[in-house]
Amino acid sequence: MKFAFFFVLLFVTIENMNKIELFPDERIDQMGTSQVQIIQSREVFSFSLDAILLSRFPRLPKQGLIVDMCAGNGAVGLFASEKTKAKIVAIELQERLASMTARSIQLNGLGDQMSVIADNLKNALEHLAPSSTDLIFCNPPYFKVAEGSHVNDNTHYTLARHELATNLDEIFDTSRKLLKTNGHLALVHRPERFFEIADKLRAYNLQPKWIQFVYPKAHQPANILLIDAIKDGKSGGEIFLPPLIVHKEDNSYTDEVNEIYFNH
Repeated sequence: MKFAFFFVLLFVTIENMNKIELFPDERIDQMGTSQVQIIQSREVFSFSLDAILLSRFPRLPKQGLIVDMCAGNGAVGLFASEKTKAKIVAIELQERLASMTARSIQLNGLGDQMSVIADNLKNALEHLAPSSTDLIFCNPPYFKVAEGSHVNDNTHYTLARHELATNLDEIFDTSRKLLKTNGHLALVHRPERFFEIADKLRAYNLQPKWIQFVYPKAHQPANILLIDAIKDGKSGGEIFLPPLIVHKEDNSYTDEVNEIYFNH
């Protein structure tokens, strides 16, 4: 899908003396003690807790190739870049978001490690070799589209949240083709789709191994699901990690979440 850019560009000079183009609705954010700077826009896309948790969830390969599917503004791959020397390729359908990712890569001086593909996920094998990838991140659209579904009038948010341009079958089929044997797919999603996700992963020979549910508060239902699956992994031996509670009763972050934000 193409988007025409009719905005006046602003130019920001960063400490490394790179000139980065910003649209008027864009800003540059950092997370906690992370050194990564990320271009954001409330009008288009801003990362949230699910992206941060996903970037910290799987064990990262020290070398090799990581692919960040449904990358949005590239937050997951950018955060992961601090913890690995592996090459990271972000795949994002929306050109505006792919542009934000590319400029954040430039902003952080990561051009030798990270790159972005602005294309539909179904075309991933036109850009990347089969069985070449050690780890795939995916923060996909969470919601199915059915008759009567409420979709956002903002096209950027609609594509990010609803299964219009991709779905679980396409994501898992592409992951199976891209991953090496014993490669990992790390996924963040909604808990209410857990059983569907687990069944579909196994159907594509991706065995769920590590599962964690995230709760806004201790007494509230889970609202985030994290899964790490292995290509060609044997069934059995699944590990349900301890629940992650985000907020204390006074709405401050729990020690576990503070550790993720500030001491990663």
